[in-house]
Amino acid sequence: MLETLMCALVTVLPDYLFRRFVQGKRIGHEITLFTMWYELRWGLTTCAILALTVITTLFYFHPASKTAASYFRTVTILPQLGGRVSEVYVTNNQQVVAGQPIFRIEDFTQTAMVEAAHADIAQVQASLKVAETDLAEAEAGIAGARAALDQSLEDLERNTTLRDEGSSAVRLAEIDRLENLVAEREAQLKAAQAKRAAVVQQIEELIPAQLASANAQLDAALTELDKTVISAGVTGRVEQFGLQVGDYVSPLLRPAGILVPSSSGHDRFQAAFNQLSAQVIKPGMIGELGCMTKPFTVIPVVVVQVQDVIPSGQIRPTDELRDVQTNNKPGSILVYFEPLYKGMADDIPPGSNCLANVYTDNHERLEHEDLGFWEGAFLHVVDTIGVVHAAGLRLRLILMPVNTLVLSGH
Repeated sequence: MLETLMCALVTVLPDYLFRRFVQGKRIGHEITLFTMWYELRWGLTTCAILALTVITTLFYFHPASKTAASYFRTVTILPQLGGRVSEVYVTNNQQVVAGQPIFRIEDFTQTAMVEAAHADIAQVQASLKVAETDLAEAEAGIAGARAALDQSLEDLERNTTLRDEGSSAVRLAEIDRLENLVAEREAQLKAAQAKRAAVVQQIEELIPAQLASANAQLDAALTELDKTVISAGVTGRVEQFGLQVGDYVSPLLRPAGILVPSSSGHDRFQAAFNQLSAQVIKPGMIGELGCMTKPFTVIPVVVVQVQDVIPSGQIRPTDELRDVQTNNKPGSILVYFEPLYKGMADDIPPGSNCLANVYTDNHERLEHEDLGFWEGAFLHVVDTIGVVHAAGLRLRLILMPVNTLVLSGH
């Protein structure tokens, strides 16, 4: 409407003034409702062409969107184990911090596993004490076997010396007995040493390995026990939480509620623009937002990111070939906004629906580039008609409460 009125001021109005004051034609006489098209045909035709040109230029270089919003992420409150709720620590709509317990499920099995792991550790520690006693016993056995071997060696050496000297007091059978006794006691010494080595290996390798295994089982049991306490992963507010003691929750089928992070959705907006805006909207462009949750307020924003893919072209491997002809609805360009000034959007609730305008700015080109007359004039026109779009946004924000509360019937 504003564009058409502006175009009429430089087309239809001059045409009428020419007919009225130059040709002397009057409204109601020569210019009537039935002769208006013929009398003002040049002004009306020029006005229609100019209005279409201005509107096309306006919406191309200053895109608008009715689907801007501040999307936020939610976190589903799910346990890692299925079970019945034994204790609830928070209530619905309560603010929680990261790591704060939310509820606990029954932990009879996990507690039994922890107790069994503690018993295994105690058993291994007891076996270590027994092994230390066995080591002392083995060392004592080695000492006794060595002493007995030394005694046998002394007896054998004495009898062998007497025999070599030709003494008749030594019998050959006695020497044979002593040699057999020495061999026996050497075997006993080796057996005692082997027993000690076995006990040492048990103390240094087997028992530590058993203790490490028991500690690992304890850690695993404690981890399973910790899973029975479900805590908040992020700081936020608990929503849709009606859990009661005795309810059954499952990581697959029965979530407990939703956690809305406190930092999600604030100071960041997303808007969808038509694909014709792909070559116009760039990061760094200035725009404006107007949200239903804060009417009569225009929020200056800046484009921080433009999604480089269009969702309508997304495909997934299936058992059917996709027919491109069935994709009748073109996708949109997703644009991310942030407030130009800090604190401007602090009171905008996440999830608010907003209107968005983006404005093309050619000031730098006009200031620093050597442009021709017509190109410079065109860029001046492009920048100037952005004011019309800004005025239209403000007009829609003024009428938003009326359209929502009165005309829509809600």
